[in-house]
Amino acid sequence: MARPLGVVLTGGIGSGKSTVAGIFSKFGACVIDTDEISHSLTGKGGAALSRIAEDFGTEYIHDGSLDRTRMRELVFSDQKSKQRLESILHPMIRAEVVKRIEKCAFPYYLLVVPLFFEAGHYFDLADRVLVVDCVEKKQIERVAARSGLNEKMIRAIMNNQVSRSYRLDHADDILENGGEMGELEKAAYRLHCKYLDLINRS
Repeated sequence: MARPLGVVLTGGIGSGKSTVAGIFSKFGACVIDTDEISHSLTGKGGAALSRIAEDFGTEYIHDGSLDRTRMRELVFSDQKSKQRLESILHPMIRAEVVKRIEKCAFPYYLLVVPLFFEAGHYFDLADRVLVVDCVEKKQIERVAARSGLNEKMIRAIMNNQVSRSYRLDHADDILENGGEMGELEKAAYRLHCKYLDLINRS
């Protein structure tokens, strides 16, 4: 049996990926969020914790889960540490993604991959790439409001991602997220219908 149509949802930090994923979930799409899987692997009782403690030391585990702040500081300052962490997490995340795709009974799945272009791990599961986009000023405002990070740290994160223009140039579909929920929902519904139509015509 052929797998469902694969739509990868990506976008810069603070662009609104989680909001868009929530909208598509209401339409019935199988939403698979790689960040959510990563958090479950590194949260309390997570399957990746023992490997992380073994490779990085128990000081990176706090109250039974990954000390995200400490690990973020390390991987931003040391490329080798970043690669070591990815070598632990990415195969485990990928295995869970594949498992969820196999269980998907809807005509398409929405695979949320924040660093889709940067990491390149899910190109084979993407039939279409949907980019959620907004201006950089909005990105910074949203991330600061939800995380408390200062602008310098937010820009450092953004600088580790591909440029906005690169994402837009390589997108099959684009959702503009200027902050108007009604407009965003309408645009998302039009894409939902487009995906179902593509499937019906294939």
